[in-house]
Amino acid sequence: MKAFQWGSAVALALVLALSGAAHAQTQLKSEDVATQNAVANYNAGNLIAARSEFRRAAQKGSRLAEFNYAMMLLNGEGGPADIDEGKVWLRRAADANMTHAQYVYGKMYDDGEFVEKDPAEAHRWFLRAANQGHVQAELALANQFLDGRGTARDNSQAFNWYKKAAQGGDMTAQYVAGSFYERGGDGVERNLNVARAYYAAAAAQGDPAAKLKYQQLSAELERSKPQ
Repeated sequence: MKAFQWGSAVALALVLALSGAAHAQTQLKSEDVATQNAVANYNAGNLIAARSEFRRAAQKGSRLAEFNYAMMLLNGEGGPADIDEGKVWLRRAADANMTHAQYVYGKMYDDGEFVEKDPAEAHRWFLRAANQGHVQAELALANQFLDGRGTARDNSQAFNWYKKAAQGGDMTAQYVAGSFYERGGDGVERNLNVARAYYAAAAAQGDPAAKLKYQQLSAELERSKPQ
């Protein structure tokens, strides 16, 4: 069985844990300690121990543990895969308002991975995560609006979400936002200077097409300067 690719197990664990640091209390809860131990064991390659510790912390209500335990179950890490149980824990983390779990849960339905494909259900979860600033969910939502997948096609809404994802640093969204400003329309006023800036941002992250667009617009803007 191929691995579930979206935020696999503990790849994002430390980042997600740090993102909640502002809410940490001086006295760590037992589930927080267990989750930290699980993260350490996972990163050290002790997958059996990590899976067991994530399970214990998840049962005590740690959202991060719920998510990581779900991913280990879905991927068959530290023991045999258990798709049904993995989906249960992933849904718990999503219901607990963990934005990355919401995004992953939505992507599962968008791609038809482990579940029957349901773009409308995917849209609902992407929207929940995107409304809380999850950049990957913002991009996924923009793609849905652009394609009319899981929701009515709406280029104006697509642009709004591409722009938010671009401002959050997503390279693909930066390129697409640049293309919206380059051509104009759909409620977007054509602005080559803004388009050029978005292409430059994407180019700085290694997008060769964005680099070419940046060069083309730079030349066009230079030619249009008053003599």
